[in-house]
Amino acid sequence: MNELILILSLLVLFTAVIFIYKFFGKSGIFAMNAIITIMANIEVLLLVKAFGLEQTLGNVLFASTFLMTDILSEMESKKEAHKAVWLGMLAAVSMVIISQSWFLYTPANNDWARPHFEAVFSVTPRLLFASLLGYIVSQKLDVFLYHKIWNFTEKKTGSKDKFLWLRNNGATLTAQIVNTLIFNLVAFYGMYNTKTLISIIVSSYLIYIITSLLDTPFLYLVRKLTKRV
Repeated sequence: MNELILILSLLVLFTAVIFIYKFFGKSGIFAMNAIITIMANIEVLLLVKAFGLEQTLGNVLFASTFLMTDILSEMESKKEAHKAVWLGMLAAVSMVIISQSWFLYTPANNDWARPHFEAVFSVTPRLLFASLLGYIVSQKLDVFLYHKIWNFTEKKTGSKDKFLWLRNNGATLTAQIVNTLIFNLVAFYGMYNTKTLISIIVSSYLIYIITSLLDTPFLYLVRKLTKRV
């Protein structure tokens, strides 16, 4: 069931990104990117086994942020893609500050939720640092490479439309290697044994390879359904 749920989640999420951009434009992408970034930082605490490998659940959510920045790069501008990255980081920082402020209160005698909140959010600062470091470096690299590859292919072919698949996959797959290593090593070193950590790193990147290849048709669909600015 884990494999089926992951595949369905990916398809639903990518489809949702298309509808959000179609009906709400770049503002919708900014909002969705912020929400997804917050949820991914929480979901990453969950470890599941799928396709024979142990993996964190934040992979699918985080993969969709690359689709969103690529949509902004392709349909809007490099500036708007960078703006989405900064807004995502701001959302993640805000989540941690707000969640940590909850623990400043003295719980009532009948409170039952505090231990559960502490169990989840007490590790948030470390995950936030790992996530922000991986997020900002990989997303900035993704946007940079996307436009570098685009400029190169446009000069060679004289067309802005050709080789969308190359700039999409070339930029994302390279950036995801950096993100996978930074996030997993900083977030989980010492938390899991070496075998499990290696399994998480390998499975994370395998998932990103699959999601990167699968998001390409969605990017073509976005370009077909909307007009480039």
